[in-house]
Amino acid sequence: MMFLDSLSLFLQTAVQMGTHILLAILGGILCEKAGNMNLGIEGMMLLGASVGFSVGLSTANPVAAVIAAGLAGAAGAFIYAVITVTFRGNQVVTGLVLTIFGTGVSSFLGKSLSGKALPESISSAFAPVSIPVLRDIPILGKMFFEQSMYVHFGIIIAIIMFVYFRHTQAGLNVRAVGENPAAADASGINVTAYKYAHITAGGFLCGMGGAYLSLVFVPRWQENITAGAGWIAVALIIFSTWNPLKAIFAAYTFGALKGIGFKFQNIDLFLFGKRIVFSPQLLDMIPYLATIIVLVLITLRKKKECQSPASLSVPYFREDR
Repeated sequence: MMFLDSLSLFLQTAVQMGTHILLAILGGILCEKAGNMNLGIEGMMLLGASVGFSVGLSTANPVAAVIAAGLAGAAGAFIYAVITVTFRGNQVVTGLVLTIFGTGVSSFLGKSLSGKALPESISSAFAPVSIPVLRDIPILGKMFFEQSMYVHFGIIIAIIMFVYFRHTQAGLNVRAVGENPAAADASGINVTAYKYAHITAGGFLCGMGGAYLSLVFVPRWQENITAGAGWIAVALIIFSTWNPLKAIFAAYTFGALKGIGFKFQNIDLFLFGKRIVFSPQLLDMIPYLATIIVLVLITLRKKKECQSPASLSVPYFREDR
């Protein structure tokens, strides 16, 4: 019984540590399904984290803080869209510049935020909500039904996105834009509008992912609070094969691997009469090594469903049709 309780608490922590990654992956999927590779996820997350924390600190309004964080991420994504869609700039370089820009803005805002704690109204608004009956389900109860509403929001968005891409006309249109924008344009689909809408919406989700760290998970401002989570999200987009439901599994798996470093710090083992100590730094490497291994395996698979959108990172010139 104690083992099941420990496992349940560990999975609960894994979900908490993977929620910001999930929102970032979903934002990246929205962007890449439209045919644009945005490496600026880290920058948009930092924009959302810093702006969301700043607004939450000044207004004590959780809704305003989350919306402001999303809009900050969306603003960064809109700048990216102007450069890559309208002016057909290099998508990789623009994404890297967006990350540098977001890092600089968050550092600038963070100078006045360092060491400050959020008002009680925000902390209580994002506190874990225990759902009666469902929370008592063995193992999975605490994992999904004793969490912040932020966690539930991420799961709901993933499900909505899956249905959107598979079963709606607009979702099929954006998939067509990502696969063959010339053919989509010829069939009457406004390629530019679809790209702008989905890139900006993706930035909004990335901004919310960053805000989860500063408003819910920490919740206190720290320099470089994302700690490279945006880059992990870029990799896990490939791991999830651009499928929003698989993104849930990818994010929470990474959260579980990340949680190992917190759960089992300074492990001491005695093998063959010798004491072996695993340092926390070594355990912290596990999720990143696992991500690299999985990416290699996914890349080796040649199945069509594992491939990226055909026109990903390729600028669209309407005159070339």
